[in-house]
Amino acid sequence: MDPLFSLPLTEWSQTPSSAELHEAIGALENGQVLFFPQLPFVLREEEKELLSPSLSNGRAKNISLDPSGKLKHIDVTPEQHRLLQAMMERFATSAVALVRNLFPGYAATLERARTSYRPVEIAGRTYSPVKDDKRLHVDAFPTRPMRGRRILRLFTNINPNGAPRLWHVGEPFEDMAQKILPKVREPIAIAPLLLAAVGATRGVRSPYDNLMLGLHDNAKLDESYQRSTLHHEIAFPAGSTWACFTDQVMHAALAGQYVLEQTFHLDIAAMAEPQRAPIKVLERMTGRVLA
Repeated sequence: MDPLFSLPLTEWSQTPSSAELHEAIGALENGQVLFFPQLPFVLREEEKELLSPSLSNGRAKNISLDPSGKLKHIDVTPEQHRLLQAMMERFATSAVALVRNLFPGYAATLERARTSYRPVEIAGRTYSPVKDDKRLHVDAFPTRPMRGRRILRLFTNINPNGAPRLWHVGEPFEDMAQKILPKVREPIAIAPLLLAAVGATRGVRSPYDNLMLGLHDNAKLDESYQRSTLHHEIAFPAGSTWACFTDQVMHAALAGQYVLEQTFHLDIAAMAEPQRAPIKVLERMTGRVLA
């Protein structure tokens, strides 16, 4: 399967043809990355001063904007704060419009989550294996139980020097799960309750969340898997945009600087084919209800 499905959109508010809409949702839910090679997010002149890694305080991988409007992980002047907040809010608004136009069936349960700005070069940064996003993984939230809801992310490369964002995209979700799932050890029954009680998680983790975290961690920790698994290398050019279900697509970000990203959460009932959701795949594999 080609990891990319390209769409010739040039405007964030553009509505594709009905044929393009049908193909796009099929590709997305099948585990492909939607690629918009001619869809840039253009910075305003005053926003160009935000193209600096010094805006990050270094305590997290990314600068984030909560839906409430609060900026986190920043080291900025009051004027830079105003500009940064406005730029990220403008991007979030554009991302919402694009996703709603592409997937009108998602609109009723589509939740706008955090917006992030990634001004620091990935290559050369070091983390523990579990936190290293240069290793192939699917996304799972340690503190926010999803209980089967989907994680949809949209990215755009705003690098002013033309440098691409380099990704690896791995094998299909079910193929990965067949290899990694036997290594996943689920916690004792009371552990999710205790984590929620002390505020370590926002609610109780479901068995699905435990399995997804196990797949995330074990895939990253498995050196043999990381070395030998098949993958595609993709360079997303400056001025391009892409989106995928990151809880389904095995991905790794290896290099690049200056990327904006919008996260969405989605109920699987809104999907055109809910049986393609990771929770349904894992329920078929384990023979039990996971949320």
